[in-house]
Amino acid sequence: MQKHLLILFFAIPFINFAQSNDSIVFKNGIDNPNMQTTHHFGIFSSRIQQNFKREPNRQTLLSLNYASGNNFQPFVETHLPSDPDVREELSQLIWFQRQFEFIDQETTPAEYYNIVIDAVIKEFRVDLTFPIAKKHELGINLRSYLITDGSYPFSFFTSDKTIEWFHSNIAGGEDPFGRRFYGLNQVDFRYEDRNGNVLKLDKNDFFIGGLELNHHYYPTFGFNETRNLYFNFGSHLGINLSKFNPSVDIGVSINALKQFKFKNNNELDVAAGASVLRKNVIDFDEVIDLGNNPFLATFEADVEFTKYTQKGNYNAFGLNYQIQSRYNKKVETEYYRLLGNFRDINAGWHNGVSRLYVPLSNWSLIYTYGRERYKLSLYVKQDFSVNNAPDIQTGINFKIPVGN
Repeated sequence: MQKHLLILFFAIPFINFAQSNDSIVFKNGIDNPNMQTTHHFGIFSSRIQQNFKREPNRQTLLSLNYASGNNFQPFVETHLPSDPDVREELSQLIWFQRQFEFIDQETTPAEYYNIVIDAVIKEFRVDLTFPIAKKHELGINLRSYLITDGSYPFSFFTSDKTIEWFHSNIAGGEDPFGRRFYGLNQVDFRYEDRNGNVLKLDKNDFFIGGLELNHHYYPTFGFNETRNLYFNFGSHLGINLSKFNPSVDIGVSINALKQFKFKNNNELDVAAGASVLRKNVIDFDEVIDLGNNPFLATFEADVEFTKYTQKGNYNAFGLNYQIQSRYNKKVETEYYRLLGNFRDINAGWHNGVSRLYVPLSNWSLIYTYGRERYKLSLYVKQDFSVNNAPDIQTGINFKIPVGN
């Protein structure tokens, strides 16, 4: 099934696209692939990809994006006592020394949820971006997901076996997070929220995550050309379509790009952007609680060096940093009680819950080859904060202009 999906995904651009040879402004600032993580909460909601382009595309652009991320977080339970006195008592202890005996809601009232995540999540995105005015463009993005066990050869770099080989032979130590203890290359994806709703996915489950509309405005300032400094402002609407979170999200973003041109036509681009998303502005049905923080704020920075060939093509090498705000409200860390398999796992048994209360960050290395009619990008994303959601993620993106 995975093989057939990949063949279809990458065959689309070669079917019935226009053969016009009209010139276009192809190297348009930093035009990264969509690099949103395969976070097990994030895949059910909209998230904003920062835009570091200099100006709107002059032609309609079709973008095909494929990503593979290894998500692993052992089973962990959480109690959040309701009694203020109990909360105060627990807040005096470091989190892993807290004791709380939950009997029932009447005797010891508390909220409860549990989570276990073990899967390699595949993301497929199709995006169509087109100019709608001289300084405006609109993007329409459809995202979908496939839950897999990470077996070879479809997940070579993101497989459990590859990651544990790296830990055993290069860095990290032997099985630092318990993957071998629970079993390699398997699917265990289940989350029970604090309202008793259950989100469960099995091997080879496929679903449409949602549809996103992204509008960007590129204002003109006097220093745009003199200082090679450019800005754009975005407004974003996400319609989530999965049965777990049928809802609407809205957000805004701001981005800045600085370009340095060299005599040999090579260039260095430096960019930064920030955004904020309001989740679940409208719920169409009962939804899973994907974090009680209603806003997701993000910051992203990018630096890219571009070297042109004698034929006018280019090779670009980029480094990207992303950080996103926490999914749950930090105040709960003062009194939550976590239960997990801490005796048999060296470290990280609590990550499934504790990492919902801290900002999530990652670094990506990106390579792009561009020529007149298309561009191809490859990236690898690493989580250095030991979030494991995902631990490592790889992606490939193909873009071509369509129409006249």
